[in-house]
Amino acid sequence: MDQYPSMYESAPPTPGNMEAVLVTAYPPAQGLPVRRHQQLGAAADDEDMRGWAANDPSTLLLVATLLTALSYLLGLSMPGGYWQRNTPAWRDGKQVALYHAGDPIMRDLHRPRYWVFRVASWVGVASSMVMTLSLLARMPVGSRNVMWSFTVAFSSLVLTFIVSQSRTHLSLDIIIWVAVLVLIWFVIGLHPDRRARVIRAIFCCNRDN
Repeated sequence: MDQYPSMYESAPPTPGNMEAVLVTAYPPAQGLPVRRHQQLGAAADDEDMRGWAANDPSTLLLVATLLTALSYLLGLSMPGGYWQRNTPAWRDGKQVALYHAGDPIMRDLHRPRYWVFRVASWVGVASSMVMTLSLLARMPVGSRNVMWSFTVAFSSLVLTFIVSQSRTHLSLDIIIWVAVLVLIWFVIGLHPDRRARVIRAIFCCNRDN
């Protein structure tokens, strides 16, 4: 026996009862599966919009502008200043060098640290400008171009600051920069669920040990 009544059980429809026949002839619309798929799609979109991808592009554009300005200002403010006048350097009663007025003191007395400082400042300016141009070009916030440029710009800003402190060892400064770079990418690059799993795995391993 059919689940639904036939369209013509007793008599052909008349103009008066045509609407009633159509209502009873066809089953009700099965809308629940479609609605379920829509709910699942909305939940997936909410999952994707968590974390870094949920940031407003206008806010990130402001952050990129500030990073560019800070990197540029740090690059201009040379640690140690500049020689005020021509200054000879003597060793064992002999002049071994002549420091010219206007030259950076850090370049003449701490050359490796000077070049790390200079490269870090320019890399910070360049990466923050790449981030600005990427956002102006309407690239997605969650794209690697935007995320990597922010990571490099922020970590270079940290490296520029710690290298300007002459009492720290240069190799320690570079290790700190690498640690900051990895930490920033860990925070913004991983999905929140994956990041939580990594944190749980690290703490569980430490607890077992």
